Amino acid sequence: MSDTANSVIAQLVNRRCSTSAVPVTPAQIHQWLPQIPRWNVEAGVLSRSFEFKNYYQTMAFVNAIAWIAHLEDHHPDLMVSYNRCIVHFTTHSVSGLSENDFISAAKIDALPVPG
Repeated sequence: MSDTANSVIAQLVNRRCSTSAVPVTPAQIHQWLPQIPRWNVEAGVLSRSFEFKNYYQTMAFVNAIAWIAHLEDHHPDLMVSYNRCIVHFTTHSVSGLSENDFISAAKIDALPVPG
């Protein structure tokens, strides 16, 4: 990853979710999406699938996401199975995506995920 990409991710990771979210523009999505690899935007939802070796690793990851969501007061929709967790972000108050979704995704990407 380039220094610029690391810098943008660091900026997102170090930001806090806002209680007064505003919708993102297509230009912002275009700028931020490449900085959080493996996340996709489809039908106004920011999402990523994570795979694990077992249920214990999956649940540990889900608990880490829950802690981030609690701290940021921004909560994703999660689909959890034995060795997989799919994370979906939208901001209901703006009926679409906000910067909060990208901040939260970057914080999740910063978690150590077992391979």
